Formats: sequence, C-alpha cells, structure tokens
Amino acid sequence: MTTKDGPKLPKQQLAILAMARIAEPMAYSSVFPYLPSMVSSFGVPTNKVGSWVGLTSGVFSIAQSTTAVAWGKASDIYGRKPIIIFGLMSSMICFIVWGLSTNLPMAIIVRAIMGGGNGNVGIIRTVVAELVPERELQPRAFSIMPIVWSLGSIIGPSFGGLFAEPAEQYPQIFGHIEFFKRFPFALPNLILMVFFLFSATIAALFLHETLPSKRGHRDWGLLVGERITRSFKTTRPAPSTRRASFVDGEATSPLLPNKIAPKKRTHEASEHAKKERVLTRATAMNLLIYTLLAFHSVAYDQILSVFLRHPVEKHTPENTSFPFYFSGGFGMKHSEVGTIYTIYGIVCCAVQFLVYPSIVARFGVLRCFRVCCLLMPLAYFLTPYCVLFPTHKGRMIALMGVMFIKAAGIIVAFPSVTILLTNSCTSLRVLGTLNGYATTFSGLGRALGPASTGALFTWGADHGYVVTAWFFLMFIAILGAIPAYLVEEGEGPSASASSSAENSDTENDEASSSSSTILLPEDSAIESEEEEEEELPLTKTKSRSVEQSYGTMTGRK
Repeated sequence: MTTKDGPKLPKQQLAILAMARIAEPMAYSSVFPYLPSMVSSFGVPTNKVGSWVGLTSGVFSIAQSTTAVAWGKASDIYGRKPIIIFGLMSSMICFIVWGLSTNLPMAIIVRAIMGGGNGNVGIIRTVVAELVPERELQPRAFSIMPIVWSLGSIIGPSFGGLFAEPAEQYPQIFGHIEFFKRFPFALPNLILMVFFLFSATIAALFLHETLPSKRGHRDWGLLVGERITRSFKTTRPAPSTRRASFVDGEATSPLLPNKIAPKKRTHEASEHAKKERVLTRATAMNLLIYTLLAFHSVAYDQILSVFLRHPVEKHTPENTSFPFYFSGGFGMKHSEVGTIYTIYGIVCCAVQFLVYPSIVARFGVLRCFRVCCLLMPLAYFLTPYCVLFPTHKGRMIALMGVMFIKAAGIIVAFPSVTILLTNSCTSLRVLGTLNGYATTFSGLGRALGPASTGALFTWGADHGYVVTAWFFLMFIAILGAIPAYLVEEGEGPSASASSSAENSDTENDEASSSSSTILLPEDSAIESEEEEEEELPLTKTKSRSVEQSYGTMTGRK
C-alpha cells in the first residue's frame, strides 16, 4: 500500500511501455499452433518435425543472445527509446518475410535475423527498473510486462490457429485467392503487422526516455505526440508557476537552454559505465537462475505444440509398459492447438492479476520464487502421462490441470527472477548492460532448450519413450532450483554513480537558471498533482525511511 505522500507507480509511462511491448509476445506465440504444420509443408517427415521445430525456434534465441549485450550497450549510449522503436520495426519486417517463407532454410534464416534484430526484452526491463526503483513498488511494476506477455500469448495463438492456411480453413472466403494458396502462413503475420505499427507509433509519440544522459534532449516524437494530445483537449489548464519537471523538459525542450543537457554527457556516461562492475557473485547467480528458467520453460511451450499435434496412439500391452514405455500424442489440428494456448494464456493472466501481487506482498519475492521452482518440475513430470487416459475428454482435463500448474509456476517465476536480478545490480549505469547479459544467457537457454528437447522428443517418439523429453525438462528444472535456494535478495541498484557524474552539469544548470528566466507555455502545465507526481523523473534523494530511494527533481516535503 502506498500513502498519498508515498511513492507511486508512473502509470502513464508503464501503460505506454506495455502498449509498445504487446506486439512481440503476440508475434512470438502466434507461431506455436502452426509451426509444426509449416515445417511439415517444407517436406520434413512427420517423425522429424519435432527436431526441426526445436531448431527453428532455437536459432531465434541464439541470434537474440548473440546481439543482446550489444543492444544493451547501445541503449546505455544512445537511449532506451530509439533502440526499442528500432527493434519493433525490425521485428515487423522480419515477421512479414517469415510468413512468405517457401522452404526450411529461408524460414530458419529469417527467424535468426528476427532474433538478432531486436533486443527489447532486456531494454524494456531496464526501462521499468529506471521508472520504478522503489522496492515496495517493484512487484507491481515488474508484473506488468508478464501481464502484457500473457495478454499477447492469449491473442497470438488465436491469430495463428485461426488464420493459418486460410485457403483450407475458409475455402469460401480465401479459397480463390492464389496468394494465400502459395503462402498459407502469411495471413496471421500480415494481421499482426498492424499491432507492430501501433506499438512503434505509441512508443515514438508518448514514451519518455529514461536514460539519465538523454533525459533533457529534444524529442520530436514527444512534441508531435503532445500536439496530437492537445488537439483532443476541450479546456486548457491554468498557467503553472511551478519548477519545470523532466516531463516538461522533454515536451518543450526547444524552449529550454541547451546547457541543460550538454552532448558530452553521452560520452561521459558510456565511459563511466565501463568502469562499473557489471558481473558480481550475486548477478552471476541470478543470471544462472534466469538462464535455466528460460531453458526449460520456453522448451516446454515449444515442444508442447508438437506433442499436441502428434498422432494419437492406441495403447496396448504390446506398445505400452507403465511407467516409461509408451508413445503417442493428442492428434489436434492447429486451430485446436491455438485454442489450448489461448486458454493457457488466460490462466497465466488470471494468476498474474489476482495472485502474484498479493502473495509477493505477503511472502516476499525470493520465497515465492523458490516455491515456483518446485511446481515446474512437477508439471513436466506429469505432462506425458496425460496421453494415457483412454478418452479424449480425460486427456484434455488432465492436460488442463498440468498446464495450470505450469502457468502458476512460470507466471510468478519470471517477474520474481527479474526483480532479483535487478536488485543484484550495483548501479543504474550498468543496468542496461546487465539486462543485455541476461538476454544473452537466457537466449542461449531458449535456443538450447527447444533444440535439445525437440531432438529428444523425436528420439522418444520413434523408440516408444515419449517421456524422454519431459523428464529431461524436469531434470533441468530441478537443476535450476538449486541456485534459487542459495541466492540472496539484493538491496537494489545505486544511483550514486549517476548522480556523481552529473554533479558538475547540475551546478552549471543552476548557474544558468539563476541568470535567466525560463517561461513555460500554458500547455506544459500538469492538470493534477497526482499526475504530476507520477510523471516526475527519478533521482536520488532522502527517503521517507532510513534507507535511500529515488525521489523527484523537485524533491519531497
């Protein structure tokens, strides 16, 4: 709970960041229902589909992990906002080309370029951390992006399952269109292109820069966004005589002296960041946890689609010997697989909204994460046994139960490990680089997980041991639980480096402001004190408690 005078979430900026984020999980999850069909359409034998699905998924993460640190460092130098927008546009173009793939090599290459051209996973985490450094607000703030991921995971598979192969699914509408016969998987990607354009536009017009060395720079996107917003206002707020805030500085930067944000800060910031220690024992331990979590959770989601598409097998004493020797799948169509993933996303979203904030507030981030590390191995262990139920209804009920356990574990685990990783960082100046490392190592996990699990699934299906892949994931999840019981929660990143690097610039700013008067236009006034407090920038100041936290440039009384 936050009091009226206590810290509050910057709701507007987090909402804008969420809108800028949602296209990526939609695109990422939309391929799950039709990827096995897509691989099969390239002439891959049915018993080899699992391996190639895992490899196709893996190259995305390998490329993403290879470039993640570079994107993180680029965001530390050039700013978070331009890198986020570039990543969205890059993904949009690659996703359209992906839908036009006509052979397996083309699909794999495009998938790799798609992963390497977008480093937004780590950068968006950095932006959230810079917007909300108060530890009491972090569980709520860091749970927003997983909520967005869950929403995207609800919409994405629905698009993929409903609109893939439209000429076959809806012959009366698309059957006569030659384009969709030649490119049967293009329609979901063309529809999702609209969401990418929307996300990039929202980010360009309304997202504020959070990198300290770039905060005072002119942002033409914000200027255009303010003009658009102003055109919808029916009344104009009264003139304000308060001190200019960070938001005003960005929105009306042409009116402010250039001395407020000298260009030399960018170089100084990057040089100072190099001297900070990114990897410590605590950050290394959290990176290991995050990597293993990404390994088994993403591998599960990818291989599950293959398992659901795998033909049903009638179990007899000749081909079944409990508890290990049996095979078969669910034999679903990709539209049915899309429905399953949609239900899964709804469960994840419900857990995120209704459960996560309250249990973290009561039991703490670390304790909740440790419990989740025990739930996921259980889900992996139970998954293959769902096919042993004799009826389709029984198999589906069992599958839904297992996926609920998985959802409860993973939707709490990811925001929790993000908080633990952020709080293990020593300085805000290297937080972007640290999240770049997190994206790199977790990307390796997301690459190795589907690739290795896909190969094991193929082997297990051929030899009658379908449990092989799932037991392998269970082993990895147990391995990942070990460091979770060794790690300790950190105190959070310090802003001392950031503040010390800007002390001299602050003195120059004060000298400049004392000799000249800055007049703010009417439209720069904030309409309410609550909105003003939410939008003010975060810098180091005295906390309301003994510890130090981040206040605003105007300070708190």
